[in-house]
Formats: sequence, C-alpha cells, structure tokens
Amino acid sequence: MKKIFVIGAGFSTKVLIEYLLKNAAENSWFITVGDINIETANQSIGNSQYGKAIKFDVHDTEQREAEISQADIVVSMLPARFHYLAAETCLKLGKNLVTASYVSEQMASLNEKVKEKGLLFMNEIGLDPGIDHISAMLVIDDLKSKGADIQSFKSFTGGLIAPKYDNNPWNYKFTWNPR
Repeated sequence: MKKIFVIGAGFSTKVLIEYLLKNAAENSWFITVGDINIETANQSIGNSQYGKAIKFDVHDTEQREAEISQADIVVSMLPARFHYLAAETCLKLGKNLVTASYVSEQMASLNEKVKEKGLLFMNEIGLDPGIDHISAMLVIDDLKSKGADIQSFKSFTGGLIAPKYDNNPWNYKFTWNPR
C-alpha cells in the first residue's frame, strides 16, 4: 500500500483529500493528513478507512522527520513559506514531494541535490500559474509571432463557484491568495 502524507488541511486541500480518499481503494493508497488543527484534519478524513488525521506541526523537526519517513510521497499544501521545511526533510529522507506553490529561491536551491538523489519535487502544478498562464502565453506568443504589439494583459484566474456560494455578478471567486 502506498502511503501519501498530505501536510495541511485548509480550504485549498479539501477537494484533493476527497479525491485521494475516493480513489484510495482501487489504487491501494493510505492517506495521512497532518494539520496544526486536529479538528480540521479530522474533518478532512471523515470516517474513511483509507485515511487518518494527525496533529502536525511542520516546525517540529522530530515529528516532521518521523511522519515524512513513513510516506512514499509528500504533498505540501502549507503556505508557500513553509514548503522548504518539508522539502529539506524529503531530500534528507529520499522522499518525493509535490506542492502547488511557486518555486521560491530556497526551493530552487535544492534542485541539484534533488536531481542527484533521483527524487521528484514538483512545484507550481495548480491552476495558478498552471493552466491560466500556459494558455495565456500561447495566445501572447502567437500574437507576437504575427507582429502584434501587446499593450496590456489582465488575468482573472480563479474557479467555478458552487451554486450556493455564487453571490457576485462575476459568478466567480479567487481560488488563491492574491496577496
């Protein structure tokens, strides 16, 4: 059975955990969700037999190493500034890592060591800067190849809203922190 360790059970993680649990049986996965707030972690797992929730503090080196050592892959859904802590430990223990956040200078500094160990560290694999930016660049590059002079570009990345939360004229909400 493959062990997946998801760090962080906040709003951005809900659908991921639901997907993992829904597909756990057929893929032989067991999902551990660690969050500083054990209630949030418990809610994300529900009563699934394919997962467990733990109170997890990414700043606790001993706990971080113990939990990551048991995983086949780590998914960090923490705020971007904390990915490096998980990444350092994954590198030390030879574990693969996935995040949805931008590659910080700290994360980029691990690149050669990750390659040397034959590990996979995947960053920036969400909508932003994924699909939105890639499709925008296709359009921009096509226009430039035809001699166009682009004066302005706006992006409104976000997500479709569940009908019960659709309370604005755009029918749209941000799914990332614009800060």
